[in-house]
Amino acid sequence: MGPKRDIVVSNHEDVVKLIDPTHFRVSIFGSARVHKEDVVYKQVYDFAKIMADEGIDIVTGGGPGLMEAANAGHAAGDPTNQAQSIGLTVRLPSEAVGNQYLEIEKHFNKFSNRLDTFVSISHAAVIMLGGIGTCLEFFYVWQLIQVKHIYQMPIILIGEQWEGLLDWIIKYPLKSKFMNKEDLDMIHVVKTNEEAANIIKKTYAAYRLIGKDRLSLNTQKYSADQEPDLK
Repeated sequence: MGPKRDIVVSNHEDVVKLIDPTHFRVSIFGSARVHKEDVVYKQVYDFAKIMADEGIDIVTGGGPGLMEAANAGHAAGDPTNQAQSIGLTVRLPSEAVGNQYLEIEKHFNKFSNRLDTFVSISHAAVIMLGGIGTCLEFFYVWQLIQVKHIYQMPIILIGEQWEGLLDWIIKYPLKSKFMNKEDLDMIHVVKTNEEAANIIKKTYAAYRLIGKDRLSLNTQKYSADQEPDLK
């Protein structure tokens, strides 16, 4: 891995100055309470390795559990440091211990600023298994897309945990007309790394068609329908 740079920041502009603006980035959210021997740890490790193989940056919370799994997998898939493995850390009880696999580490004093930075520098969000914090991250990214504060990036939910939640959303908020059917368009519930990776690859291809200046075009929308022939 390349040298780790650690700096305390207060907003996403400070982070933007220290990352490559031409890179495509995927935020990976998941529980800090998962252990290395858990099956989902290996799943996230393998998924992040696929991202590294594609030259895609990842962004995690920089803590233990599934965050460590993602950064470790990315490091294994990118031995020449062509893509960046970024950790946005904050002092939380469940994230008291960081991980050693970060290439770039930025520390935040406020959880809210940290979460804003996740969405401001990412082009897709992958939500793994997790608790209250992971659910918050899912809903926060989704709401920002709904109100068009960020562009319509895909939100990929991996694992059976999310199927029941989406059923509830359809049964209650959607049926009660508290949201629009179109709000579900960016949500993808998948079971395997391969399904998730295919969505990311198509999104990455569409992103390349539009251009790489993501940060100045954060209202630009794209969809997998725009991708070129990948055969």
